[in-house]
Amino acid sequence: MPSTTRIGAPAPDTSPRGVSAPGDGTTGDGTTGDGTTGTSATGVEGTGPTSTSAEILGLLLPYCRTTDSAPARAAAFPHQLRRIESFVRAGEPVVFTLPGFPCKSPNPAKVLGPLPDQGERLSLGFLDALCTDIARIHPPGARVIICSDGHVFGDLIRVPDAHIDAYADELRRLIGTLSLDHLSVFDLRDVLGAMPHEDKRAHVHRRYAPSLDELRAQVRSADHTLPLYRGITRFLVEDTADFTGTRSALQRECRRRAYGVIQRSRAWGELVAACHPRAVRLSIHPQPYGTPKFGIRLLDAPDAWTTPWHSAALRRTDGTWTLLPRARAERLGRLVHEEGRPSHFEELPRAGGQAAGTPQAA
Repeated sequence: MPSTTRIGAPAPDTSPRGVSAPGDGTTGDGTTGDGTTGTSATGVEGTGPTSTSAEILGLLLPYCRTTDSAPARAAAFPHQLRRIESFVRAGEPVVFTLPGFPCKSPNPAKVLGPLPDQGERLSLGFLDALCTDIARIHPPGARVIICSDGHVFGDLIRVPDAHIDAYADELRRLIGTLSLDHLSVFDLRDVLGAMPHEDKRAHVHRRYAPSLDELRAQVRSADHTLPLYRGITRFLVEDTADFTGTRSALQRECRRRAYGVIQRSRAWGELVAACHPRAVRLSIHPQPYGTPKFGIRLLDAPDAWTTPWHSAALRRTDGTWTLLPRARAERLGRLVHEEGRPSHFEELPRAGGQAAGTPQAA
């Protein structure tokens, strides 16, 4: 099991859970949705996974970000076991794809600026260290391809394309500077080259996005799309700092834009799968068990939706890290600069020695 004291690693999830996990994720025709046959709840057709595959998955389980309340067990992740097993049997590095790291929020009350900071550095370090841990079990190791998706929906979240390019370029620079050799960045420039950004978005949407009617039906059915829709709507409301209309008008506009963000995100996921068809799919959003996506927590945060690009990093007095909106982190600590730019906050000692983000006693 990875060390839980590693700098930047989120604390393993040990919260109690009390409802059973979904089934093995097979469809009515006996397939799993990823093109394989689901004859076992935990393995590949005709045989169970090797102990190596189960151990690799076991390294991810403490950091599972999920919408389910049952304990995270390997049997609940047949898709991931099958994908990992294919790399183990081939003696190849396990490849993970992680859509995310799009750009910083445009709301200055949430973030320190438009470029990656300590939150991203810690998250990248965590992912690279996870790959190092996998190499101790599986010598070929592992790689994480960060599929930076900012350009896919930049117009909907109101972030300039130049800021998105600068953010992704800085991610690449950090990966090189910090010698995070298991990581790489993949974005629309790798697929569509120098095509204008609007044309890239239109191409991806036209080829891969689900219809609006299909998406609305999924939200109305109250499946796992509903909490995603609500979470993205919340982010859009929070990130729209210059709206001049009423609060209700803002919420209506953000609900409309949320559908577009999900459409484009789904389209990006389909494109990533087409470019990396064997990869194990990670997600920065909470995911239900038994689905092809494995939700992963990058850093400790007050809720399951907070990411480094929507927040600022705060180092608590006990040396651990958490993610908080910039405005809140400012009240708790002093600003630290690195390389001439704002980086993170250091918590100031408080009466009672209580760590930042810990609820006050009633």
